Amino acid sequence: MTIMDLTRAPFSGFAVDDLPAARAFYAETLGLTVTENDMGMLELHLGTGAIVLIYPRPGHVPAQYTILNFPVADIETAVDALIAKGIVFQQYPDMGTDEKGVFRHGGPLIAWFTDPAGNVLSVLEG
Repeated sequence: MTIMDLTRAPFSGFAVDDLPAARAFYAETLGLTVTENDMGMLELHLGTGAIVLIYPRPGHVPAQYTILNFPVADIETAVDALIAKGIVFQQYPDMGTDEKGVFRHGGPLIAWFTDPAGNVLSVLEG
């Protein structure tokens, strides 16, 4: 018998400064299934059966890197749909993102945006 049992399904999580704003963004703007667990934290239910925990953190400082990547079949359609919902895509002039915020210079086509807490997310074609 081992002391640790690491055979259960792992999950990821990240912090936000405002749970109601996060719930509205992920559920209404992005159209994801969002539930609240017994501890009052949010759970994103993703298409693969994965769950991502969203928890409140006073003094939250968003990461300076992408915390969630959403694969999409067509980057143009995804970016246009998100812009129509009020999403503003990040511009990275040093990387050469285009006017919509899409990086097209090698690798998958990708565009970055933030949630209400400033966490960086992306849509990428593939």
